[in-house]
Amino acid sequence: MDEDFVEPRFASRGRAYVYVLPCRDEDLLKIGFTREPMERFRTLNRRFFELFDLGRGLLVEVDRVAQARRIERLLLTHWPEHRAPAPLVVPASAAGHTEWYRGVGAEAIPLARQLAQDEGLLLHEPLRPWLAAELSRRADALYSWSERMLAEAMLEREHAGLVGPGPMEQALLDTLALCESMGLPLADLLPESVAQWYRYGAHRGLYSR
Repeated sequence: MDEDFVEPRFASRGRAYVYVLPCRDEDLLKIGFTREPMERFRTLNRRFFELFDLGRGLLVEVDRVAQARRIERLLLTHWPEHRAPAPLVVPASAAGHTEWYRGVGAEAIPLARQLAQDEGLLLHEPLRPWLAAELSRRADALYSWSERMLAEAMLEREHAGLVGPGPMEQALLDTLALCESMGLPLADLLPESVAQWYRYGAHRGLYSR
């Protein structure tokens, strides 16, 4: 992802988040903490907004990493017998192999909510509005970023002789699909060339999202 569209990292002593991410199609969830939720979710799956149920997911926002680690530990040690393997669609390098749990969604989400309430912490629940707000805050950079990415993607496709999306094109498609899924008005945020390509381009029908 281009640095113009993804925010730079926060300083090491700043804000952090504990997250609970339930999968959409099975009783499996991921618990963890991060400084940058959007980027962390992308490492779990480039289409994380389809893999996870963002209507049930949540973030607990804290002021310091030490707080996030403590709350994460409280959650991670609560159901040791329910630990489960990460889904195959999550890269091994990003999985966090001791942070996946099966069959505890009815307990984990209320517990995270209660911990936030007890400590007076900001709770973002459900997760979707927070993600939509974050994307909206970055939206000004989307216009020029998408235009550059499309130009590079077309060169990539031409010179590599690709019949489907290459890495640049896939990154652009994933970002636009995320924005679209969060309800951003793409027609108002994209150059006409990018909007037309996204709606009618050769990628349509050539691969399955």
